[in-house]
Formats: sequence, C-alpha cells, structure tokens
Amino acid sequence: MTRYATSFYSATVQPVPVASPGAVTGVDWEQRVDFARLRGDRITRARAALEASGLGALILFDMNNIRYTTATHIGNWARDKFFRCALLMRGHDPILWDIGSAARQHQRHAPWNAAANWRAGISSWRGSIPEHVGVEAGNAARLAGLLRDAGLAGEPVGVDVVELPVLRALEREGLRVEDGHGLMQDVRAIKTADEIALPDHAAALVDGAYDELYRALRPGVRENDMVALVNNYLYANGSEEVEAVNSISGERCSPHPHVFSDRLIRPGDTAYFDIIHAFNGYRTCYYRTLNVGGATPAQREAYRRAREFMDNAIAEIRPGATSADVVRHFPAAQEFGFASEEEAFGLQYCHGLGLSNWERPLMSRYHSFEHPVELREGMVFAIETYWPTPDGSAAARIEEEVVVTPGGCQLLTRFPADQLYVAGTRYWTGADLPAPAGETN
Repeated sequence: MTRYATSFYSATVQPVPVASPGAVTGVDWEQRVDFARLRGDRITRARAALEASGLGALILFDMNNIRYTTATHIGNWARDKFFRCALLMRGHDPILWDIGSAARQHQRHAPWNAAANWRAGISSWRGSIPEHVGVEAGNAARLAGLLRDAGLAGEPVGVDVVELPVLRALEREGLRVEDGHGLMQDVRAIKTADEIALPDHAAALVDGAYDELYRALRPGVRENDMVALVNNYLYANGSEEVEAVNSISGERCSPHPHVFSDRLIRPGDTAYFDIIHAFNGYRTCYYRTLNVGGATPAQREAYRRAREFMDNAIAEIRPGATSADVVRHFPAAQEFGFASEEEAFGLQYCHGLGLSNWERPLMSRYHSFEHPVELREGMVFAIETYWPTPDGSAAARIEEEVVVTPGGCQLLTRFPADQLYVAGTRYWTGADLPAPAGETN
C-alpha cells in the first residue's frame, strides 16, 4: 500500500490558491503552502514519468533528485559526497539509504514513507574508502537484489550522476544502466502551485537583502563585506542555505570573474551582485547592478543595453513560445567582445530554477536556435543579460526570475532594476543646494 498521493501527471500548474505569499507560518484560517501536497505531487509526477518511460527503476545519487522523490534533507554538507542513494522502482515507494543517524531521524519524523524504507547505508565517501574494501560491490549487489525481487532485473535502470567505480559495480551485477537524470529534469521542469510559492518567497528574501546592500554600499567597503552582509540577512530571515554571493566591482566587472574578492569599492564604481540561496530547497539566482556615488554616461548606456535585451526577451515569454523566440533578443557574442557563443556562454542566457539552479529549460544562442524548446505553463527560470562599457572599465549585469503563466509570465524578482540606481553617499557643494524660498541666483 502506497503512502503517497496518487493522481495523474499533469503538464500544467494545478489551480490551487496559495494565500499570503511571503508568509511562512502555518495557520488554521487559510490555505498557504501545503507541504504534504508538495511531497505528494512531486513523487506522483516522478512515478508517472517512470511508468511512461522505458526504464524499470531509477537509482538516484543527486541531492536534488533525492529531495524531490523522498522529501528528505540533511544539509548542503552532503551535496558532493554521493553517499545518499534513493531507489525508485515501478509500482513501489522509494527506498532511501542515508547516513545512519539521518535514517533514524527520517524513521521518526518523516511518516510519508514506510519506516522500513528509510535505511542506513554507507558509500566509499568519494573514494575515501578504497575500492578493494568492497563498498561499491556490496551496494550494487543490494540494489540488484531488490530489482530482481521486484521482477525488474531485466529492465534498463536510469541513474542520474554516478562515480565510475559505482557504475562498474552496477554493470557487473548485470544491470543495463541508462540516463536517468534527463527523465528527472523533465519531471522537475513544470512546477506546481506550491513549488512556485517557495521560489517566490526565496526571491522576496533577496529583495530584502538587496535593500540592505543598497543602504550599506558606499566607498571604502569591500566586496567581501557585502557578501557577509547578505549572508547575515538571509540566514537571519529564514534562508536554508546561501550557496553563493557574487560581489563584483569596478574593472573586475569586465570580464566577469564569477567570484568575489576583497577589493575596496571606490567612488564611481559599478558593482553587481548575484545572490544564490535556497528557501525550503527552492533556489534563487538574482543579479542586480548598482553604481556607487554617481554614474557616467557610458555606465548608464551599458545598463540601458542590458535592460533592453531583458525587456525584449521577457516580452516573448508565454506558453507555446520557444526558447529560440527568447534568445533572438540576446546579442551575438561578437557584439560584446567574444569570439564565439561558447566563449560568451553564461552572460546572456536563461536557466531553469527549482531545487537546483540548473533545471530545464536552459536557453542560449549557443544551442537554442537549432534545438528550440517549447515554453509551458509552470516553468520557472532566470533570465540573465550583460553589457560592458566600451573601454571595459565596467559592465552591467541584470537577472530576472519568471514563472510562465497562461497570459505570459510573472516576475518573481522585485528589487528595482528598470534603470541604473546609484547607492552610497551623495556629495553636495554649496552651488548644488536649492535656493531658499523667494530667492533667486
């Protein structure tokens, strides 16, 4: 008997109202984010996709796929260790092997799956335990035995990400391993109402972080000071994890180094930031560009260009449009100093958002003209644009997060980005002061 909700997979968002966006406390008097419904909808979609595929089972090591199918979480510290493993077989509830104490915690406090399906296990911890010890072989034999017991040993098995010794051990057990991550990407591409409410709240936290940053940004602070400020604000206000805060200023803006430094910010600098964090698992990727103390015509023009690309791309977003419709509004790589779209990749593009920052749809001039993807209601993605000043001394970077709606799209990111805003001290001279009432110069 399954403990998960059962319903048919739907490619569209269910019209379930989520009241009081931005509120996180559960109440008895209105319907807010329903986490039981969220868990049920996610596993229902994964199981339906598995049934419709040519796979007999999925073996999942990716933290985000494990969270999607089991609704368990043990912190970002586990993200790169590959010691968690979930098995989802046709007609069965998922089985999760987790570090021992976590498995016991799930058994006590995660009743949406049978306690027997939350199991303690061990891996090689990224090869820290040598292969000759036999951890990989033992785990592969255990997985193959469960598949045989379920009558699925002859069916292909989808695996998302895997270490080479683990893959070889699965193959020695006679399993035919195929790509399972592509299937999970398809499942996760369309968000439910609850899945949309969570990244919306995550974006709202970044709205607040940018307001704090705008008030603190001035000559004499360092890029890393702004990183610390943003981390403090987000964690103090409920962020589950701050994955990264890119803090880039002055001449470091062009080319974009994608990492902060301890550079002092100076009068007249452009500074842009990317804030990536998670609220209940759902992530942001949210750039804003500000100037400090003033802005030159060249800096303002760079921002205008980046904003124009953004606005034209957003105007294309609606169900039935394609990724090619969106990316045709981005400049070609050669227009802003790169030899190819491969070189310029990551500066003008879109990427899906959800439990990770790398979900479908991903759109770029590199591949979307030849391989367009249809936009569908319920997709959530970020749009990133960039433009440098002619002398390379500064650049503008803008990012908006959107959800595809029946009539177009809705912005999740709300900190002002319609023009280049200037932060920091405003310097006055006597000539700048307004004349008292009744006096003329």
